[in-house]
Amino acid sequence: MRGHNGAHGVTRPTCFGSPRPPSLTHYPSAKHKAPGKIRAPGTNDAARARLLSGTWRFVCGRAQTLANRTGHLFNAPVLQQQTLNRPATYSGVGLHSGNRVTMTFLPAPANTGIRFRRLDLEGKPEIEARVENVVENNRSTTLAKGNTRVHTVEHVLATFAGYGIDNAIVELDANEPPIADGSSREYCKLVQAAGIIAQDERRQPYRVTAPIELEMGDTVMTMFPDEVFKITCTSSDKQGRFTQLYSVELSPKTWEQELAHARTFCFFEEIEYLITNGLIKGGSLENAVVIRDDAVLTNEPLRYADEFVRHKMLDIVGDLALLGRPVHGHLIAVKPSHSANCELVRRIAAQMRKPLLAAQSFAPPAAPGLPPPGATGAQEAASTEGGMDTLRLMQVLPHRYPFLMVDRVIKIEGNHIVAAKSVTVNEPYFQGHFPGQPIMPGVLQLEAIAQVAGIVMLKRAENAGQLAYFMSADKVRWRKPVQPGDVLIIEVELTKMRGNIGKAKGVCKVQGEIVSEAEVTFMLGQG
Repeated sequence: MRGHNGAHGVTRPTCFGSPRPPSLTHYPSAKHKAPGKIRAPGTNDAARARLLSGTWRFVCGRAQTLANRTGHLFNAPVLQQQTLNRPATYSGVGLHSGNRVTMTFLPAPANTGIRFRRLDLEGKPEIEARVENVVENNRSTTLAKGNTRVHTVEHVLATFAGYGIDNAIVELDANEPPIADGSSREYCKLVQAAGIIAQDERRQPYRVTAPIELEMGDTVMTMFPDEVFKITCTSSDKQGRFTQLYSVELSPKTWEQELAHARTFCFFEEIEYLITNGLIKGGSLENAVVIRDDAVLTNEPLRYADEFVRHKMLDIVGDLALLGRPVHGHLIAVKPSHSANCELVRRIAAQMRKPLLAAQSFAPPAAPGLPPPGATGAQEAASTEGGMDTLRLMQVLPHRYPFLMVDRVIKIEGNHIVAAKSVTVNEPYFQGHFPGQPIMPGVLQLEAIAQVAGIVMLKRAENAGQLAYFMSADKVRWRKPVQPGDVLIIEVELTKMRGNIGKAKGVCKVQGEIVSEAEVTFMLGQG
């Protein structure tokens, strides 16, 4: 971290004993106006003036220079998956819920990924930290599975990603991790207390193969191919206050020193809205920084001169961990947000699936009961836990892009199945279906229900090699529009099966709300 008195230009050691390097944008002239208030630093700095222009061209032009200054610090690649050596526990208050909560980090086997376990609920349900399980990302990132939810997961996920921890269980006795001081500092201490150990299975990061672009409102993000993971970010509010730029190549050392201690923040004029909407019930100056006009309200001086943009980068690291594997690329982000971060993850996942889809189109089916050729350990684990990745899905369904309406099966339990479809702006039907205001056609949601219903039947051993033919649909209802960026959760229950005729009831949900529903009838036949 930067020193506790970073706004005054004082260099102090981090809480882990290593001195912090000089700031990229150092403002030694910042002074206290009054106790708990700090004047905006660097208002006359020439570089800051250029940043205030807010031009994307400037950011891109500076990105490589800044990355070169801060990158290449102790970035030896980690080849094996990693987990924690022992449990570690921390108690505190949730930022938005205000609930008291105890959180424990636990080791997990290889290929488990990161999972949140709710000890306060019957059965101790778990939620995988994957973008398919994101149901809300307005002021923070919320995961859900069935009726189980965990709010504000991004700081915990950023800590695991920053340290290169692939597998861990996060136990909670409430619906939100403790916010601590608004940064990831306390989580870093947990990881250090637990220790990190290597596992036998190899890590398999995804390297971006072509630029991925995203524009959502004021947010502009582009991920370029790179050998490592870099972030170049600029942020400000709508009035251009506190415009800041920072760039870093992520490694355990740069994570710990340059990002982990940046605290969450909000603008004073937002507080009334947040309270009215039932948020920040646990918020205070102990765990957040408040910006009011040109002053910063905080119980301690800024930890970094550019602490706000660094916290935005911390959030990016956490949200991108929802890909389920490390990513290599150079992300350039202007005014990022949780919703844009998660949409970027969906687009990375879509690019990651393309070669798998193309390869599977020309490959013979794998032998029954065996994982597909080239499947990763994580994919094999998914296949044995009731889930199905894209490769195994395409061994069951005959559909192919662009008419495959299912990306992943989350679970199959008896006659009940839950699947997911990430709806991106690149879907071909958006070119003609209200291109000015793209909406997923309702008939394709119905097709998704039919395909998922077919899966639950075709997975049975006695139906191997057959096809499910869609025959009819009843009680079809479309309730809400589905738009780019939504994750369609398809839940289907097989209600009747007689001979080769089956019936099922299905619903499509977005963020836990039903957007469409139908009862479908299908017939099994030889392909």
